[in-house]
Amino acid sequence: MSTGEPDKKDELAGTEQPFVSHLIELRDRLVRALIAVALMFGLLCLWPTPSGLYDLLAAPLIANLPKGATLIATNVISPFIVPLKITLLAAFLLALPVVLYQVWAFVAPGLYNHEKRLVLPLVVSSSLLFAAGVAFCYFFVFGQVFRFIQSFAPKSITAAPDIEAYLSFVLTMFIAFGAAFEVPVAVVVAARMGVVTIAQLRAWRGYFIVGAFVVAAVITPPDVVSQLSLAIPMCLLYEIGIWSAQVFIRKTSAPESADGSAKA
Repeated sequence: MSTGEPDKKDELAGTEQPFVSHLIELRDRLVRALIAVALMFGLLCLWPTPSGLYDLLAAPLIANLPKGATLIATNVISPFIVPLKITLLAAFLLALPVVLYQVWAFVAPGLYNHEKRLVLPLVVSSSLLFAAGVAFCYFFVFGQVFRFIQSFAPKSITAAPDIEAYLSFVLTMFIAFGAAFEVPVAVVVAARMGVVTIAQLRAWRGYFIVGAFVVAAVITPPDVVSQLSLAIPMCLLYEIGIWSAQVFIRKTSAPESADGSAKA
């Protein structure tokens, strides 16, 4: 062990804190994140209101139901609880930048500079990609899926979906497409951590394509449009992930010391 003065360039110097201090900071970060979600929830309750949000969420289904058909509530408190759940979910999504910033601010002091250059872009890109997946599902996939389902419905049946069942279906689809759009982030992280190499990612391209179509067949309703709508973007995002991994590995590698070895 060296007995000389500590390196003034040590990126972690001075960041040690007592365990209790870390807990206090974690509590403060959580409180700030919850306040951000609560503020967004309050604003959404004022406008467009919980019922307005549910009407917006149900619009793709309503547009493809027979004329005069509506959603129904089979539970007494569903008309009250379900819109509130949607409002809370929307509030969390709107406050997500603040929530992620609090997470970033908590972990940043323990990271090297080259690691910080990796984490912040990944946090931002993962948020944007998840939002893009949800938007793609809402604006494109839902219309195709509901149109396909209604085209097979017998004329003797009047569709009247339950609002809780519809909410469950929507959340499942949102999570599936949001997670699917995170493929580039997963590829970059795996490559940056050394779990796989760029060459292996390229070699496994065919396996990933098959896996993407299998996942799409399991998650989405049994129609070709929605399955292709999930599988094709996943394959394209995999290619983007390979390209991004090369850039991130080059930009976030640990700086080399005077003897040519990389810092830990």
